[in-house]
Amino acid sequence: MKLHELQSAEGSRKVRNRVGRGIGSGNGKTSGKGHKGQNARSGGGTRPGFEGGQTPLFQRLPKRGFTNINRKEYAIVNLDALNRFEDGTEVTPALLVETGVVSNEKAGIKILGKGSIEKKLTVKATKFSTTAKEAIEAAGGTTEVI
Repeated sequence: MKLHELQSAEGSRKVRNRVGRGIGSGNGKTSGKGHKGQNARSGGGTRPGFEGGQTPLFQRLPKRGFTNINRKEYAIVNLDALNRFEDGTEVTPALLVETGVVSNEKAGIKILGKGSIEKKLTVKATKFSTTAKEAIEAAGGTTEVI
């Protein structure tokens, strides 16, 4: 193969549609916008959800509850996920992110009691459920709230 024989793969490049370049192009004169009207104008068209003046669906539906803007969302780790660490390891939020147990620390780490733990670990987290705390201490480990 020589340099002048190189070609891009079929379908990897799109042909740009140049509008307003004569009737032979298929998109000349009105540039594919038809004759006059709202959608033919510069900046024309309607906003998302517009229903021609009829009250839009999102306004017709009842509104319920509220969203607490101060809500804290914790990254959840179950006990069975802690079994991957060696005995005597100090499990910190940084270690959990580094090993891929959680992808994002969010507002902190919360340890929940799903599963069982067989290792003796020192676990440091923002919050612990009661069952998780009891299970870690029953396995000979310690818990520390950061």
